[in-house]
Amino acid sequence: MKRNILITLLFFFSLGLFSQAVEDAYKPYDPTPKREFRGVWVHTIEQDYFASLTSEQIKDTLRKQLDIFQKCGFNVLLFQIRPEADAFYKSDIEPWSRYLTGEQGKEPDDPDFDPMAFLIDECHKRCMEFHAWMNPYRANIKVSNPLAWGHIYGEKRYMFITYGTQLLFNPGVPECRDYICNVVKDVVTRYDVDAIHLDDYFYPYPIKGLKFPDDATFKRYGIPAGYTIDQKSDWRRDNVNKLVHQLSDTIHSVKPWVRFSISPFGIYRNKKQYEDGSNTNGLTCYDDLYADIMLWVKNGWINDCIPQLYWEDGHKNADYTTLINWWAQNTLAPCKFYVGQDVSRTYRQFSRKLTLSREIRKVEGNCFFSGKMILGNMGNVQDSLSMAYHTKPALLPEYPDIDTTQPESPFNVRFDLMGETPMLKWDALTETTPKDEIRFFAVYMFDEGETIDLNRMDALLGFTAEKEYPLPENSFALCKQLVVTSIDRMHNESKPTVAIYE
Repeated sequence: MKRNILITLLFFFSLGLFSQAVEDAYKPYDPTPKREFRGVWVHTIEQDYFASLTSEQIKDTLRKQLDIFQKCGFNVLLFQIRPEADAFYKSDIEPWSRYLTGEQGKEPDDPDFDPMAFLIDECHKRCMEFHAWMNPYRANIKVSNPLAWGHIYGEKRYMFITYGTQLLFNPGVPECRDYICNVVKDVVTRYDVDAIHLDDYFYPYPIKGLKFPDDATFKRYGIPAGYTIDQKSDWRRDNVNKLVHQLSDTIHSVKPWVRFSISPFGIYRNKKQYEDGSNTNGLTCYDDLYADIMLWVKNGWINDCIPQLYWEDGHKNADYTTLINWWAQNTLAPCKFYVGQDVSRTYRQFSRKLTLSREIRKVEGNCFFSGKMILGNMGNVQDSLSMAYHTKPALLPEYPDIDTTQPESPFNVRFDLMGETPMLKWDALTETTPKDEIRFFAVYMFDEGETIDLNRMDALLGFTAEKEYPLPENSFALCKQLVVTSIDRMHNESKPTVAIYE
């Protein structure tokens, strides 16, 4: 009898722990979160929409695209600046991209035009971050495509390997790591990027019936390092691990505030291969692409993990709900977990998928592929975002492991009623260190005498990179409390300053 009572008590105790665990994993849905990563990937690989345009036309096109992204509520642009060992920026290391000018190595018609510098400036004007998206290993997506004179392949062919139709940097050659890190260091040093971003292409996706031809490389580098032929997969993973670790050190040694993010393939490992894997049945990061993303998270080498959870909710081999919960449980702090969404699959399940992403506590935002689909308004996604999901602008999540210091508050916040448009204006401290640079401002409006609560998103009027903001029409603004805060590059927010009417 006592034994039965004990078993019953243990059952209810364990049930209580389970209920608590479920409660801890989820949170109430918030339709207007104050902080949320809202990214959009803009790919340039195999795109020809820039090649026929002049530099001025490209600028005009990019401005219009950014305006649409801003209207949709995005606060991060992830732009592919290095699709195949080439550049959408001025580089002394790699040639201009064929996807920019139509011919690899051909410079823009305006010699002063630098697309990445232009995009960084335009993003920051719109209170958006710019993340420089690179593919580390791809050198030529089709070996039949001509390479520019001066391309690294012409000088150091031993660093490369051909697989299928692609020319790739050989991950097993140590010199490749130094070269790739040198490219990244150059970008981080010379440009005000907010993050460096890598996608899911490490060792190439396997081609059925075609073995990856790195036997000679393994014999030269793997065997002397102590690996046996049965450990070739471990050696491949170690090659990628070393690259990611070295990239992390490179980025953070130059600018500690620049984040390093990776968007791996959406399945780490299947349960049938690994008892702690997800209940899925598909290709995996670890076993097929030799990308041990969980090691990188555990060791603190990356700041953001954005797995590509592109499948539908209910997919028989890779269910969205199964995967989003698995990644939430396994992505350890301080690394952030954001969900990679495929617009072509997400728009049909928009409400379900994005609601779930806001209900799981560890999920702090989403990133959408692709910008081209957003611009084409596939499934009316623009309205879905601006009217249903991103109805208020949002700051990015905080990064306490990098910096949480509050910036200086704006001062001399005042009304200017003399011009055509009544404005709220202010001054702000400009002499700061690069890490603490004030990037933009937030403007709130509260009733007179009401408690100022910066977490009340209904009070947020908007963000601006200028030191002024148009007063809302028909709002009796002079009878309200108008409040301004400063936002620094890490999205830390200052204490509020209330406008004074003189």
